[in-house]
Amino acid sequence: MECKNCGAATIGNYCQECGQRTKLTRVSFSETFEDAADAMFTVQAPIWRTIKMLLVAPGSMLREYLGGKRKSYYKPVAFFILTTAVYLLLRSLIGFDPFQDSSITVEGQEVLTLSQAREFMLLNINKLLFFFVATLALFMKLFFYKRYALAEYIAVCFYLIGMYTIITTLNMFFIQFVNSELQYFALLLMWGYFIYASISFFQKPIVWVLLKSILVFFLALIGYMFLAFGLSYLIVRYL
Repeated sequence: MECKNCGAATIGNYCQECGQRTKLTRVSFSETFEDAADAMFTVQAPIWRTIKMLLVAPGSMLREYLGGKRKSYYKPVAFFILTTAVYLLLRSLIGFDPFQDSSITVEGQEVLTLSQAREFMLLNINKLLFFFVATLALFMKLFFYKRYALAEYIAVCFYLIGMYTIITTLNMFFIQFVNSELQYFALLLMWGYFIYASISFFQKPIVWVLLKSILVFFLALIGYMFLAFGLSYLIVRYL
């Protein structure tokens, strides 16, 4: 039997060279979420290799992971959680205020509730990014349905939204110390990165993937904002 991760000839349930399981099927929901905590904190986890590949060759990295090369890369859920934790920690350390240059005049109880829901969403925006993972994966499945299963798109989107969190973290420093008027630069940059990653990932005619990826990101963003704000509104109003 040949290991799908390192290519070594092996027998049994685990590869003697790299330690990956030898009996692998397509990526499933259970595999995506299992051992997330262990993978996140282990010192052997290849976090820097994962980030490097997501930057320079995202399509190759994602295809390799889905194709069975799982041991070589940081697990998708763990990657998402780690980047979110780093963002929240750094935001606290530098005292970043997500409400700067953003004020609302409030009149009436319902408008007050909407304002509070908006504030709750902004304060917890990275905790609500699970919705972005879900909507992005769903629309990728709808537009590129023949290529991969929904569970595989979920794994891909955990990686992509993890990169969005890294972009947001870097942009946070830029807003705090350089120019406070570039609040939405990270989102625009992520849109461009998603298009780049999609073209690299699907390896189909560039124009066709370009048009689809633009639409996918836009629809996923609208769905994410709707769900995140809706949940924030319900929490503020009833809890």
